[in-house]
Amino acid sequence: MSTQVTDFLNLPYEELEAKNIEAKEQRSKRIPADKLQEERLKYLTDEKRIKAVTLMFSDLEGRLHMLDYDKKFLLKSHDNLTFDGSSIRGFTAQKESDLRLHLDWNAFYWAPANFVGEGKVLVFGEVIDKQGGSYIGDMRGVLKNFADEQHKKHDYTLNAANEIEGFLFNGVDAERRFHETGKFEYVNTGGYYHSLPGDTLRTFIDKAAEVQRAMGFQNEKDHPEVAPSQFEINYSYADVVTAADQIQLYKFLCRQVARNMGLTASFLPKPVVGVNGSGMHTNVSVTKGKKNIFWDPNGEEKISKFAWDFVDRILSHGRDICLVLNPSVNAYRRLDPHFEAPNQLIASPVDRGSMVRVPIGNERSSRVEVRAVAPDANPYMVLYSIFKSGLDGSVDTSIENLRSAKRYLPDNIYDAMTDFQSSTWTTEMYSEEVKDRYIELKKASADRCPRLLGTVVKPSEVQFHHEVYNQFLWNQF
Repeated sequence: MSTQVTDFLNLPYEELEAKNIEAKEQRSKRIPADKLQEERLKYLTDEKRIKAVTLMFSDLEGRLHMLDYDKKFLLKSHDNLTFDGSSIRGFTAQKESDLRLHLDWNAFYWAPANFVGEGKVLVFGEVIDKQGGSYIGDMRGVLKNFADEQHKKHDYTLNAANEIEGFLFNGVDAERRFHETGKFEYVNTGGYYHSLPGDTLRTFIDKAAEVQRAMGFQNEKDHPEVAPSQFEINYSYADVVTAADQIQLYKFLCRQVARNMGLTASFLPKPVVGVNGSGMHTNVSVTKGKKNIFWDPNGEEKISKFAWDFVDRILSHGRDICLVLNPSVNAYRRLDPHFEAPNQLIASPVDRGSMVRVPIGNERSSRVEVRAVAPDANPYMVLYSIFKSGLDGSVDTSIENLRSAKRYLPDNIYDAMTDFQSSTWTTEMYSEEVKDRYIELKKASADRCPRLLGTVVKPSEVQFHHEVYNQFLWNQF
């Protein structure tokens, strides 16, 4: 006699991959939202093995929030999902706390049950304000609206692919316990490419890659990175909103895989002094119709004038947006020239210290790589800042030899906050209100840490990091 009392959805990885790639293709074809909504609602109604829908959204600092809606409730109330915005850092004040979540049916994922639970599907949400419009503090909505506007006006598709590095440390919640231990413990010291089959780091990478493949990431390569116990798992490019969603999923899945192994996946930019930090190199391009307009076989470094103008605007606004690309006290440890730090406001095909690199490409892969991005940055804010600056920003004509002039990004968060706050360009991009909220959050963490970085990672810069803190840790200050 069977003892099974539940029959919740638990699909094989191969079937998950097929479903997620099909959904990805629907996004690339720009299937109308109402048609997708109808299709998804019918699927949820017909698939009896689904018990809940996990709705995901991100706060102003980029921290991922997840809440489960009972499927039967969601089917009845999907157009009126309210939540308390005052509980989310950087969102509304207590007096205006009611916000709503709108399901982005484009961003619908089938996830491995052994990591997110049986009977669940995932979907990203958009935050809606009281007037029914996109909430100004929801950077995903801002990015999506900008991408849609560029497609409508110019037939542009904004593309991105991110190379996200991280560290794997022994123990669960290693970051949250750092103020007690004062150290992180490596699981592997082999270094770049040196990880034997079956060792802890290689096993983690294999498991994480399997999960990402099932989620439709379309993996390319994976390997240990330069520093001990460091990893990178690469996957294919996507439209800019999907790319940002995948960054959030990548970090979430890596953390979940590590936790299941009794370990911690950390995306602090520089958790250990003396070895290379972690970056999130951001490769971007623009297609018009089906043509990559960054490509020009006769252009300098085989990229077009359009692409070089894009680069010049990024370099001109580099200091303005540095706080967005490097949003924590710890991130400025990474901008250290002794470890191939991309802290120079230059563009180069070869110099690893440049903010912007021009990789070798072809008609399909031609792109530019913004290297000065930390893995703890809000991916929606980063990609919006890069594309908005590259397409609509201005070129600083006062600087001779803009692409090679020896200028540097800030080496501490206070200078980065000053540049961000005083910039008229960031006000134009985000609004004064969003700027003030973002600065307030950055300052609240920075002021709890020593102003001078020194040569040792301080417990406070980990404890009050926006991806690490919780109410319990914060109140220990």
